[in-house]
Amino acid sequence: MQQYDKIWRAVLGEIEIDMSRGNFITFFRPTQLIDCNDDCATITVPNLLIKSRLELKYRDLIMEKLQKNELYPQRLDYKVRSVSKKPSVNDNQESLLDSLIGPVEPAQPKPKVMSTASSPFGVAPTSATPRKAGLGEPSTLKLNQKYTFDSFIVGSGNELAFAACQSIALMPGTKYNPLYLYGGVGIGKTHLMQAVGNAILANNPDATVLYINTEQFVKEFVDALRFRTTAEFARHYRSADVLIVDDIQFIAGKEKIQEEFFHTFNSLHQSNKQIIMSSDKPPKEIPSLEDRLKSRFAWGMSIDMQIPDFETRCAIIQTKAANLGTELTADVVDYLATNATDNIRELEGSLNQLLAWCEVHRMEPTTSIATSLLGAAKTRPKHLSAKQIIERTARHFQVQVDDLLGPKRDKDIVVPRQVAMYMMRSELHLSFPKIAKELGRKDHTTAIHSVEKIQKEVNLNSDLRTAVQDIKELLYA
Repeated sequence: MQQYDKIWRAVLGEIEIDMSRGNFITFFRPTQLIDCNDDCATITVPNLLIKSRLELKYRDLIMEKLQKNELYPQRLDYKVRSVSKKPSVNDNQESLLDSLIGPVEPAQPKPKVMSTASSPFGVAPTSATPRKAGLGEPSTLKLNQKYTFDSFIVGSGNELAFAACQSIALMPGTKYNPLYLYGGVGIGKTHLMQAVGNAILANNPDATVLYINTEQFVKEFVDALRFRTTAEFARHYRSADVLIVDDIQFIAGKEKIQEEFFHTFNSLHQSNKQIIMSSDKPPKEIPSLEDRLKSRFAWGMSIDMQIPDFETRCAIIQTKAANLGTELTADVVDYLATNATDNIRELEGSLNQLLAWCEVHRMEPTTSIATSLLGAAKTRPKHLSAKQIIERTARHFQVQVDDLLGPKRDKDIVVPRQVAMYMMRSELHLSFPKIAKELGRKDHTTAIHSVEKIQKEVNLNSDLRTAVQDIKELLYA
């Protein structure tokens, strides 16, 4: 086995360059090559989740890197090795893996859980059921059991967050602590955070998972001051194994609340208890948030969750419709995905409106019905063309259109050209050969590479993401 260690380190080094750090740490760092011959390369992985991910998504990448290092197996085989247990994980690891890849059934006995947020996926939260408590004491609510990893649709805008949350569910408190998810409304932050809590509880029903939004936290703290039960309040939150806080940005400007949360955070983090938070912006951009909290929120892993791309929106619509017992035609799915682009709540609201109307009138959903119900104001303008995308991209980057269409390979030309290709794919859904032709390229593999590169970079580079958004505003102005 040792003879392959050096080769595998070289393979991993090349793989790390080709992907985000979060994905590499989650899916590749814990792997090991233990055998390789002309028929098969055998790789050990710590769990079934990573085995499944490598088989489904990364086979070609691994084979390519092995061949670059002069290993030529015909297939890959993965062996799951045992891993050491953590205090927050019991011996039945298989049940946790089941919870990551399938629906989570309510665990018994029910632990202390707090939940106040609404669903970005069209499912109403479980009704609040407070425990009996004295005046000013914290209440305890339930997580939404329908929020699981299995029901979450993964796309390019949330893939890293999904991988990080799965890793946390396997070993809470040991990596990515705290986890800080940020992004606009209705993109799945609440779903992912509760999925972590549900997965942990499925594995360890005795764990104390507290889920709460900041508004409720503030209200309870004010009540604790009023009724002189601050000691009970502090004890309640600092006894958590997992603390999940939604909309943490709302503690900004509240001096006493920030001080209390600072001490709660320190107590949990020092005890290796998992902390997960969500916000609409990164810690450093929250106004009136104390510097000591900004630095602590950035200790672990901060992930920017993006608006779902067209393909992800289509998958969400199809999945939601199937759950409601309806199968939509491709043109209806395409229309809905194009019409609602801001967030998942808007997307599912459009779907629910269409299905409700069709059910009342006993009609099958069609594009014409969807258009009359939802209007065409938000759809892509019919006059939008590849030429307009090229012109507006050139204008934004202050380069000549002829340069984008020409053979120049300077960086200040290549990047705008790649962005134009990405926009033609995302906004017009053109084929790769068509995209290459529009920009004067002979080989459509150039278009494939460009689209994939920008698709990856736009999730990591805020400047590029802003540029793409500005070009879209020019196109639809």
